[in-house]
Amino acid sequence: MKSSTRKVLNFLFIAATMAMVIILAFGNSELENAWQVLFTLNPYWLGGAVLCWFCYLFFDACGYHLFLKNQNHRVKMRFALFISMIGFYYGNITPGASGGQPMQVYYMKKRDIPIGIGTSAISLKFMSNQLMTVTIASVLWICNATFIAAQLDGVMWAVIIGWIINFSAVPLILLITLHRPFVQSIVAFFVRMGAKFKLIKKPDDAMLRMNAILDTYHSSVLRLGRHPKQILVQLVLSALSMLGLTCVVICVYHAFGEVGTPWYQLLTLAFLLFLSASYTPLPGASGAQEGGFLAFYRGLFTSGTIGLALLVWRFATYYLFIIIGAVMTIAMQLRSGKKTEAAASSETKTD
Repeated sequence: MKSSTRKVLNFLFIAATMAMVIILAFGNSELENAWQVLFTLNPYWLGGAVLCWFCYLFFDACGYHLFLKNQNHRVKMRFALFISMIGFYYGNITPGASGGQPMQVYYMKKRDIPIGIGTSAISLKFMSNQLMTVTIASVLWICNATFIAAQLDGVMWAVIIGWIINFSAVPLILLITLHRPFVQSIVAFFVRMGAKFKLIKKPDDAMLRMNAILDTYHSSVLRLGRHPKQILVQLVLSALSMLGLTCVVICVYHAFGEVGTPWYQLLTLAFLLFLSASYTPLPGASGAQEGGFLAFYRGLFTSGTIGLALLVWRFATYYLFIIIGAVMTIAMQLRSGKKTEAAASSETKTD
């Protein structure tokens, strides 16, 4: 299947999911005046939701900015924000978030950041996010065990599976990061398979390039390992970033004027929902996120407003990335096209 076809299918799936959310929001028989309710939401709490979204992006970008700086690649904060935004955008429009990290490495390489260092930055960010998400979720789960047992009765299996998968990712990344022979054997296997199926014409040259990338990757990781304070900073930034994402639902809850559920219980549900849906191999974990929200927050949004709350929450945690990312991507393509035309025009005048 061609890349363009896959992109179309991904966007069609996202559009279908969005249509489903809109139908749930405005087609609920319990809420006849959905449009009026939407326009009476507390604007300050809605602003707080957008601020939480920005904190998610900002602290993620801070992690990249500091890591690259410590690796002697000084970049401006706006480039770090760009890298984070690229990762979130492509991660949200591709199955299993598979497109985000390669695009981040690609754009870092365009700024003369070696692939090995770019890959190690992403690996560290992923491991930090996984570790802090599982840790915070576990602490909140334990502290609110009675509430969670009652609220999530019937869907606890999804929480347990999500917790196991996300926790398992941490030691796996550590193994890949710290055990060079293991990684090299995996790379060699794929190079041999590529050569067997005529996808790689010069396997020896390919292995040499991959070994050079691995050397850079592991040297950057080892350099970081000699500075535990830097690792601690990355963990703190990851925790702040994930808190930004998960606090969106608190703002949405209060924007609807709801009361009765403490913020820490809403936050606990947000973390457990993230764990439960994040492993779904669909663009933006669509379907699982929407269904999970309805199941996890049932009864907490009154007067039939949960569908509308889902729409506002999903906009602030998902659709906003797609909208801004799409605009940014189109702007980059237009800018690149103008540069190409200018270069062609310059060559013509020279001739």
